[in-house]
Amino acid sequence: MDREDGLGGASQHEELLDAGRLRRTVLAVALLNLSYFFVEFTVALAAGSISLLADSVDFLEDTAVNLLIFIALGWPLARRAAMGKAMAVVILGPAAVAGWEAIRRFSEPVAPDVVPVVLASLGAIAVNGTSALLLARVRHAGGSLSRAAFLSARNDVLVNAAIIVMALVTLRTDSGWPDLILGCFIILLALHAAREVWQVSEEERLGAKALAGEAID
Repeated sequence: MDREDGLGGASQHEELLDAGRLRRTVLAVALLNLSYFFVEFTVALAAGSISLLADSVDFLEDTAVNLLIFIALGWPLARRAAMGKAMAVVILGPAAVAGWEAIRRFSEPVAPDVVPVVLASLGAIAVNGTSALLLARVRHAGGSLSRAAFLSARNDVLVNAAIIVMALVTLRTDSGWPDLILGCFIILLALHAAREVWQVSEEERLGAKALAGEAID
């Protein structure tokens, strides 16, 4: 084996190692986010917080994005596209619940229970911070998707901090409006995320048809 073959083999081996590490990382992050979705969703319902309820949808979104990356490294485009659309629909479920709760409370906003909201948000910061640290190590290994997952986890920490600030304002004013307004904003972010996941999946579906030589509809 000459030097060029050796370099090529080493490069391919490094790519396989990077792909394996990326798959393990995004799967761990997906499971972490999915677990905390159930925690935050339950606490949000008990505390009566729209913003916390909406933020729980974001954990489901991050679960979907990281699972898409995990799947993208092993599945063909057509199957990946179908899974992506299913995940977009899954995101819309809790978002619809949060949206319905927000609509119900517009006539008479009720202040949420501040202590569980703050505690759940601190937990969310820990989960999103951990996810960001894990993804930071592999954000260049999976192209735009892995970088997007890292940026999303990092930005989610800011949203969690905003919820804590909202809780402190609520404690001072005893008003349900800060929670309701922030919740509506987070719901819009969740709907935008679901739309982006759907669009990426549609692009993959069209790409699969193009590779198969089929007509693009």
